Amino acid sequence: VEEVSDKIGIEEQIIDIAIKKGKEISKENPNEYVLSADTIVILGDILLGKPKDREEAFKMLKSISGRTHRVVTGYSLINVNKEVSISGYGETIVRFKELSEDDIWWYIDTGEPMDKAGSYGIQGAGAGILIEEIQGEFYNVMGFPISKFVEELKKRGMKIDDIVNL
Repeated sequence: VEEVSDKIGIEEQIIDIAIKKGKEISKENPNEYVLSADTIVILGDILLGKPKDREEAFKMLKSISGRTHRVVTGYSLINVNKEVSISGYGETIVRFKELSEDDIWWYIDTGEPMDKAGSYGIQGAGAGILIEEIQGEFYNVMGFPISKFVEELKKRGMKIDDIVNL
């Protein structure tokens, strides 16, 4: 799907995109539970999506070097035939180390930044040189706030065994 939204707030936009992804897959899988997500990196009021090329990746990484940013991941769980529609988002604060240009180019050369919001993947082999501190859920930065999602399902009366067997 096209990753755009007409919603007002960033969180609402990210949830909306996650829902659109899930609905698209649900069209051909109406009996299945479809879990989808979308992640964005936010530096101040600037949204950092996936880089188009190496130069854009460099600019993004340079902009967050030595700074703190937010990672917001929207999620959606849909089952059309069972009329299940659950959505929400997770947020994590990440502080980057001060990076040299050599550090940034080395990381870009790993190939990890090219399909990641904000041009980095916390789970990647090179991420250790990037991150100084995180506040919040690690898995949210990876692209899915599993802890928040499971808590939301528990609030709706589901048990861990129910969730595992979805």
